[in-house]
Amino acid sequence: MGAVRAVIFDIGNVLFHWHPRFLYERLIGDDRALAAFLDEVVTLDWHFQHDAGRDFAETSAELTARYPQHAELIAAWGPRFNDSVGGPVAGMHALVEDLDAAGVPLFAITNFSHEFWPPFRAEWPQLFDRFRDVVVSGDEKRVKPDPAIYNLALARFGLEPGEAVFVDDNAANVAGAEALGIRSVLFSDVDDTRRALIDAGLLPA
Repeated sequence: MGAVRAVIFDIGNVLFHWHPRFLYERLIGDDRALAAFLDEVVTLDWHFQHDAGRDFAETSAELTARYPQHAELIAAWGPRFNDSVGGPVAGMHALVEDLDAAGVPLFAITNFSHEFWPPFRAEWPQLFDRFRDVVVSGDEKRVKPDPAIYNLALARFGLEPGEAVFVDDNAANVAGAEALGIRSVLFSDVDDTRRALIDAGLLPA
């Protein structure tokens, strides 16, 4: 097993804040109506279908058939997905820059729609141009924490499990990576993450 030499990041709620609320609080003025819409209509489980590779045209048609009174709001999810991104997580883009400057190979594995990823990535070239490769679940039709997506990513990245540190905010995703021998960090904030990467020998103390 080689020494740790690379970092694999998650993207949502590690590099960028993300939640459907960020979009829909702009479109629904009443707090109770907003909460009900997010709990019952555009739910995280419904959106997870996009991460797994389903097309928005299919999922939105199904959802609109169930909630025709919300057709306009449902239709907004696709073209306005980038508005569900709340902005960079404090300090994390600077950490990516520091790792890149130190010559550490950077990769990502993200649960993300194959349709929504390209326009999102295009908004942040200054960040994502530092990454050598990104595995997108919607393209692969495999989602974290399925072992298959980690194995596919390692093969594509040219890494053995022990050669990478994986950073993700989801405990199940971290456990899935650790089960394959990938050293992992359950993300909480930039300071803890930086300390973990220093401990791994990737950054100077």
